[in-house]
Amino acid sequence: PKDIHDIIQTELYADEERNAAIFDYAQQHHISYRFVPGNNELFVGNIDVDLFRNSIPVIHVHHTALFGWGRILKRLTDIVIGGLLLILSLPLWVVAGLLIKLTDPSGPVFYKAKRMSRFGTPIYVHKFRTMKQAYNNMSPEEGFAKLGRPELARQYRENGDQLTNDPRVTTIGRLLRTASLDELPQLWNVVHGEISLVGPRALDIYELEQYDKKNLILSVKSGLTSLALVSGRHAMSFDERRKLDLYYVQNWSFWLDIVI
Repeated sequence: PKDIHDIIQTELYADEERNAAIFDYAQQHHISYRFVPGNNELFVGNIDVDLFRNSIPVIHVHHTALFGWGRILKRLTDIVIGGLLLILSLPLWVVAGLLIKLTDPSGPVFYKAKRMSRFGTPIYVHKFRTMKQAYNNMSPEEGFAKLGRPELARQYRENGDQLTNDPRVTTIGRLLRTASLDELPQLWNVVHGEISLVGPRALDIYELEQYDKKNLILSVKSGLTSLALVSGRHAMSFDERRKLDLYYVQNWSFWLDIVI
């Protein structure tokens, strides 16, 4: 028919001759030809078209948009802005440390937590201690069992690893968490290169197992803050936070980091 302007083939046939016939028809009649790859899962992420041996087009699917010069720019941003924030926040470190020691002198000021970062590399992130020393360095299950409230562990997990008025948390710890000031020591991790200013939430082994695409989430460094955090972490389910983390990994841009 003469009124055809475009051909969009939504699935390639197993028979190559049928595909060739359609393409040849488009060429002979000067009709625009496009096709949609059948497996959409393959094309979630950043896509480039390369020429193999300068003649054969090859689709290159990057699992994350964060590669090449983007990674270099992101690292430079972490060093410059992270270092500046580290210096400017030092007075807050002193105040927070004093308050922690005054309210619960038996424990340390800082808490060191094992997390998984890029490519599954185990790291230790630093935070101000917000837990009572009696429950410090314990899993939620161990802590609530020691507290005599093992049922709270189930509520904690079902609520996306958070619990309103967690009895294990100190009064000053609750204030620090509300203002996210307990995360300030992670600026050292940022400058040191273990995490980034922006990225998916740093996950422990238990949390990582809840991700369907755990290796994808580990294709970039974890972040001090994240898309899920600024989108209302405490009002979101774990599944919603997980989707935002995966979206960030696959759709990273420097502008997205600036917005977050």
